[in-house]
Amino acid sequence: MSTEPAFVIVTGMSGAGRSTAAKALEDLGWFVIDNLPPGLLFAMAEEAGKVKLAADKVAAVVDVRSLAFTTDLNAAIEELEGRGVRVRVVFLEASDEELVRRFENVRRPHPLQGEGRLVDGIARERGILREVRANADLVIDTSSHNVHELRHKIVSFFGGEDRPGLRVNVVSFGFKYGLPVDADLVVDCRFLPNPHWVPDLRPMNGLDAPVRDYVLGQPGAKEFLDAYEEVLQVVAVGYAREGKSYATLAVGCTGGKHRSVAMAEQVAARLRDRGMEVQVSHRDVGRE
Repeated sequence: MSTEPAFVIVTGMSGAGRSTAAKALEDLGWFVIDNLPPGLLFAMAEEAGKVKLAADKVAAVVDVRSLAFTTDLNAAIEELEGRGVRVRVVFLEASDEELVRRFENVRRPHPLQGEGRLVDGIARERGILREVRANADLVIDTSSHNVHELRHKIVSFFGGEDRPGLRVNVVSFGFKYGLPVDADLVVDCRFLPNPHWVPDLRPMNGLDAPVRDYVLGQPGAKEFLDAYEEVLQVVAVGYAREGKSYATLAVGCTGGKHRSVAMAEQVAARLRDRGMEVQVSHRDVGRE
């Protein structure tokens, strides 16, 4: 068990699920303060005893309502780390279309909308947060998540903070539906023959044994998995050296139904065999 202090900052786009993430952390026994100005982060950590009591789990939810948000947040993180506190930034993301839908459903304006349109507020916030997102330790795209799915993901990432090593989320997807925006690494399985063109396999997906066996039996499938496993081992060592605790690996094919699903399951199994903590999700299965 690490004795290094840990402090989580939850931020991201308004409407992307910050409150849900905060409630999930609270249920895991974390001390969470919502809507905290960045300038008060260190004072909060010190008050909570974070600098001296490393066993405590403390998180703060911050947003962009401060005009100097980025500058204040960067300064607060530097101050915390300068006092020996390990800071992890979680950034919640969602597509513009999904954010618009959520705000319209609750009939609330965007906090940065002003006299403009809803999309103007979203665009302004995305611009302000660009640097924060780029430097975040964990980016979670909630576009296709309901509150229960987001909660499950937070619990998966933070429910076992005492366990060492890199936590990996392997997600299969279809390129025709777009890349997962929270992916750290992306691989393409379209070099393999597509089971879609095999009539008996078309209704199935990569979780079904006939599809899995078909995909894994193709020339190049095993060689790809062997090579990618070695690459990921090198990457995992580098991530650990840089202090990165979470990684999302995206495995894609055309529709995200057959090849990517089967290969994602194999990648996850191999990483587990190497002692990594892995969860798997299949973003586009059932989307057709």
